Amino acid sequence: MRIGIVCPYSWDVPGGVQFHIRDLAEHLIGLGHEVSVLAPADDDTPLPGYVVSAGRAVPVPYNGSVARLNFGFLSAARVRRWLHDGAFDVIHIHEPASPSLGLLSCWAAQGPIVATFHTSNPRSRAMIAAYPILQPALEKISARIAVSEYARRTLVEHLGGDAVVIPNGVDVDFFAKAEPKPQWQGETIGFIGRIDEPRKGLPTLMRALPKILAVRPGVRLLVAGRGDEQEAVEGLPESMRGQVEFLGMVSDEDKARMLRSVDLYVAPNTGGESFGIILVEAMSAGAPVLASDLDAFRQVLDGGAAGELFPVEDADALAASAVRLLGDSDRLAELRSTGSRHVRRFDWSTVGAEILSVYEMVTDGAASVAPDERTGLRARLGLARD
Repeated sequence: MRIGIVCPYSWDVPGGVQFHIRDLAEHLIGLGHEVSVLAPADDDTPLPGYVVSAGRAVPVPYNGSVARLNFGFLSAARVRRWLHDGAFDVIHIHEPASPSLGLLSCWAAQGPIVATFHTSNPRSRAMIAAYPILQPALEKISARIAVSEYARRTLVEHLGGDAVVIPNGVDVDFFAKAEPKPQWQGETIGFIGRIDEPRKGLPTLMRALPKILAVRPGVRLLVAGRGDEQEAVEGLPESMRGQVEFLGMVSDEDKARMLRSVDLYVAPNTGGESFGIILVEAMSAGAPVLASDLDAFRQVLDGGAAGELFPVEDADALAASAVRLLGDSDRLAELRSTGSRHVRRFDWSTVGAEILSVYEMVTDGAASVAPDERTGLRARLGLARD
């Protein structure tokens, strides 16, 4: 099958959507499919052979963060050329409602279109206001995927229609087989995320750290991600700043090794999450997870069975939970075991098969059948929601 995948966000800026698209493309290529990914990228960005650059992106505030998007006449011309040259059997557009390549591709593409919606935003006035502009493009979509129930809910409430829920995928064995790094072991807490993006929650973790150190003075916090390191620790007493080790941007291999090494992974995110891929990666590596009680995180952690939850932005609760867990080796072992079993649901062997079933559904002409027949076809493919 010839598959074209559209990435809305800049390829050279790490993010969950980009990682998902990269891993999906490589999984599909490994199965023998021909895959091309169209993505924004700076001119000097080294790209895999399957990625085609649509030109530079510009930073735009989007969903509580800053996304690097690509839009305009030049981008539209590159989209049309890529579609023409690719002669794809199916086009898979990610975030078709964002003002970037996804929307341009939706306007320009012909034939079967699959769209994946990643965003969870229950009160998006911009999305509601833009609906009349988006509607003609969105009506061309043959099948819709949402990465979580909360992304599906955002789609239904803002844009109408429905979607099958297929989570983001992870190569579980890549993380499970990583070698721990001795210098990252021994009463360590891990955090991965952009330091200067408030919704990733590092300030909450920093507020909790003095309370954790008051009980367990040997604890170290390992922080991986880009941002202002001095600003991140300015609220800590000078005597405690040495307990925080900044690793900067890490490779995929070092991310896996870090997650294999830490005693506890903490995800203190404050909102705007539709899934929680880092939780899946942590569980894949066998790291016990302590996360904010966001709806999306609760779903990924099986309602709290595969990882513990604390109230959002509650530094005291975070500290109390971390202290309790770090002092309870049996509970940590239980979380490792439960998480390692639960995370198999998110392995690419499962997720990739579900996405391919959607591709086959639309390329077999299922998009032209009546809605009740399409629901039945989804059920036969094992894609119907409970």
